[in-house]
This record gives sequence, C-alpha cells and structure tokens, in this order.
Amino acid sequence: QVQVVQSGGGLVQAGGSLSLSCVASRLRFSRYAMGWFRQAPGKEREFVAAVSWSLSNTVYADSVKGRFTISRDNARNTLLLQMNSLRPEDTALYYCAAREYDGDYPPRYGYEYWGQGTQVTVSS
Repeated sequence: QVQVVQSGGGLVQAGGSLSLSCVASRLRFSRYAMGWFRQAPGKEREFVAAVSWSLSNTVYADSVKGRFTISRDNARNTLLLQMNSLRPEDTALYYCAAREYDGDYPPRYGYEYWGQGTQVTVSS
C-alpha cells in the first residue's frame, strides 16, 4: 500500500520562511508527478505547486509564484516545498500528493495518493 508521509510546517510570522517535505513509499516514485495542495478553514482544497517526474518542469498557483519553490529527490523518494515571504493568507493545512503521470508538464488535478496534511500558520 502506497504511503505518503509529510513533515515540516509550523508557526511563523509574516515574511518568514518554512519548508515542507514528504516521503512516498511503495511506489515507483520516478513515474509520478508530485504536487502540493492546501486547504484553509472554510475553503476548498486548492492547488499550490507541482513538479514533473523528471524535474524538468514545475507549475505554481499564481498566489505563490515567486515565493514558493517545489523540488524533488527521486533517489530518496522525497518531495520538498520551500516557502518564503509567507503571508497570513498562506495559513492552511498543506497536503503532499502523487499521481502516476509521465507527461512533461505536471497536472494540477487527478492526484491519487495523499499525505496526512501538515499545518502551516502565518501570523500577522
């Protein structure tokens, strides 16, 4: 059974930085597009960023472009999200997700496997 285990997150003041990571096991990691999503209280889950299986392409939500960086280490089955210049509106439960997808551009939807969620809170 595929497992996606997240770590990182926490509480930070506006303008600060945090990083998230997740490790996916029991899947052929290099065949999967990987993404980050988030859900704020009272809102629907939204796409944040994704990276292709080959690391050749990344895609970001407009709200985080230029502030967040997604990366992956296929040798370690690990996905990372570096979040800089954080804003109170970035406060949410963040999820790591995997989708078997060998296309060049990672999708924003259709992810199959999900992490347990990690809280990120940005104070003003």
